[in-house]
Order: sequence, then C-alpha cells, then structure tokens
Amino acid sequence: MFKKILIANRGEIAVRVIRACKEMGIGTVAVYSEADKESMHVRLADESVCIGRADVAHTYLNVSEIIIAAKSTGADAIHPGYGLLSENHSFAETVDSFGIVFIGPSPETIRKMGDKVAAIQTAIHAGVPVIPGSHVPVRSDEEALIVAEKTGFPLLIKAASGGGGKGMRIVDSHASLDECIHAARNEARSFFGNDVIYIEKFISSGRHVEIQVLADSFGNVAILGERDCSIQRRYQKLVEESPSPALNENIRRKMFSCAKKLTKAVKYCGAGTIEFLLTPENEFYFMEMNTRIQVEHPVTEMMTGIDIVKHQISIAAGEQLNLPQKDIRFSGHAIECRINAEDPFHSFFPSPGKIKHLYVPGGPGVRVDTHIYAGYHIPSHYDSLIAKLIVHDETRDRAIQRMIRALDEFRIDGVKTTIPLHIDIMKNDAFQQGKYTTKFMVEYFNQRPNKKE
Repeated sequence: MFKKILIANRGEIAVRVIRACKEMGIGTVAVYSEADKESMHVRLADESVCIGRADVAHTYLNVSEIIIAAKSTGADAIHPGYGLLSENHSFAETVDSFGIVFIGPSPETIRKMGDKVAAIQTAIHAGVPVIPGSHVPVRSDEEALIVAEKTGFPLLIKAASGGGGKGMRIVDSHASLDECIHAARNEARSFFGNDVIYIEKFISSGRHVEIQVLADSFGNVAILGERDCSIQRRYQKLVEESPSPALNENIRRKMFSCAKKLTKAVKYCGAGTIEFLLTPENEFYFMEMNTRIQVEHPVTEMMTGIDIVKHQISIAAGEQLNLPQKDIRFSGHAIECRINAEDPFHSFFPSPGKIKHLYVPGGPGVRVDTHIYAGYHIPSHYDSLIAKLIVHDETRDRAIQRMIRALDEFRIDGVKTTIPLHIDIMKNDAFQQGKYTTKFMVEYFNQRPNKKE
C-alpha cells in the first residue's frame, strides 16, 4: 500500500480523498494556490505545497509544479480527483514516467475513452448500442450533409474531445447545418485544442442514466448500480439519484450487462462511470465513459455502503478487488443536490465572497461533502461548487422529504447559493412523480417567467 498520496485537486473532492487516506493510514499532501491557502483541504492534509498564485492554468493544471511537489514530499502516488487533470492522458503518462503511481486507469484507456469517437467505436465493437449518427469524425460539410440526410433532424454536433456542453450545437434543419458545424469546430479548437467533430441524432427528451463500475488489473469487475443525472442546466448536473425512477428491472439488467462488457473491452482498471441516454421508448444508448471518480459518487456509496475512493486507492496499489457481484446490495434510495455559490434566479451568476455564518444539516441518513466553513472566503477563480448534500432513506418519497428537511436546515450566509432552487426542484410535481427528462430545467424556468435563467 502507498505511504503518501498527493491530491492534485482542490475543494470538496480533495477533502474527500484526504479523509479516505487518513482512514487507510496513508499520509497526504495537498497542493494549493495562493487563493486557496485557507481552504479546508490545506488544513486537513499532513503536508501542503503552494504551487502558484490563483489562475488554474498556472496552478492546478501546472503539471510541472505538481510533479515537483510530489517528488519533493516523497509522495508515491497522485490522486487527481475529478475535473482538472483527472482525464488528461498526458498527465497520467508524466506521473508514471517519474515513478509515481497515477490513481486511475492507464494513460491509453484515458486517451481512448476521452476521444468520444474512439469510445463510440469501442462500444460498437463490444456490442453496446450507440446513438445513431456518424460514429466517425466528420471532416467536411459534404460529409455532414450525407450524415444529416441519413440520420434525420434534429441533430447534435459534438466535439470529439468535448465536455461540459462545449463544442456542441443542436441543428434543426439543413439551413443552419454549415453554420453550426463551423461554430462547433471553432469552440472545440478554442477549449480543447482539437476541432474534430462528429454528429449524432438529437434526442430531446431522454434520461441521463450512468452506471458506476469498479475494476481491477486481474479482470474483476463490480457493477455498483446506476444514478439518474437527468436534471441538468446547460449540461451541468444539479441533482442525482439512485435508483433511477425511469428504469425497470429488465432495462437495468441490460444496462449493467453493457457496462460490464465495455469495462472489460477496454481492460479498465479503477473507478469509472459509463453514461447512457434512455429514450422515452425505453431504448438506451452509450454516450461516454468517465475515467475518474464522479462528483456524484456519494449517491452510490449511500446506496451500497461501499467506499469507492478507498477501492480506487487499493486497486491502484495493485490489490485485487474483493467485491463479488452477488454480495453487492442496493438499499433504499439516495439523492444528491449540488450546492453552488451562484444566484440561480439571475442567470446562475457566480457569488464568491465570505461565508459569514454556516450551519450544516445532520441527522439520520444525511451526508454533506464540503470544504467550506464559517469565515471562509469563496474565491472567484474556480468552479462554484461548494458542497454536496446527500440523503438516504428507505423509499424515494421519504428520501425526497428528508432532502427538503436537510435543505431547509442548510444555512450559508454571506453568499447566494442554489439551495432555494433545489427546494423548488424537490417540491416539483414532475420530480416527485419521477417523470422528468433532461428538459426539466428548461421547462422549470419557462413556467416561472419572473425567475428566468
């Protein structure tokens, strides 16, 4: 087992990894920017290294500084968390080249599944259904027109290296096809340095369902259930729950089987998530694979009692995954609300600043993952996620009521947060009935003209 792990991240996920390490008896190293010097992850780690001033490019994305911090402190492994460098195959290669273990899958797996076209081809070869479309890069306007006529409108243009809604355009007709392709290419080039795009059929009212997997280097794969992540704003998830109210047991078994086949096909090693799009007709298609820990992993931990981060670390240390599928139990219902420092009723405008007062909810079945505290100043330089509130109860209805109670208790004074929006969502009829799709947030704001996004 590792003696010391450097966490190449910040915020709540850095705190989460540090806690897992401490419980495993592993030393921890935090890296931080000057803007994060008072952050909780710096306080909790055994050692900390400042790697720059404030901007992300020169700190948390600065591979050289992170490697220097790891070597100077004697860390024998690096945990990348999520976001930032977590799915950067070049970073994983660099870590390996310095004799440090990257806690995640191999650089080759990250590269293959990070390229959405390559991931689609891998899924096809594994016998996993994929969304109708080009399935290969579209190199010219002429190729795009051929795909459009074959697939039918509406279409979704996507960047092969994309994420977070960048490099994506919905096309309703031939008239806007060329313009949308060029716009998607330019945005993809700007954000990812890669302007390769492909085309899919646009499914406007589907469900976003993802399967959590764990796999080791010995070929063992464990399926830890699904999470429904359909409530999103501009492709950013707001609420996640498990089990999905949209799945019956037949579809669930088929999704689990496809997830296992794809995990084995890429010889995956570590914690990963396979994302599917479920149509109103109960057909499902592979979307992508996330080769890292997910923001919403606590939902699965609450459902199964399995510590995903500890298993990540053990697998990276070369240990065998001892989780027979027959022994994995799914209990009750779990829901997560992502709490962001934003004003949800004024275009989700960021709300950095000092937290004057903080009261964190508790009680049975309530978990809060956060890095904030009273007196903490939320910096303006980074993602606005400041906490994750997760609840668990015996039934979905009871979990919703528990979430409403916990949200009502949650007090963060000094900044605007998304807590009022989450209370609205929990009380919404469509959500309570489990009859929502990825269009939920658009419909929500359309019904509240005085609270337009």
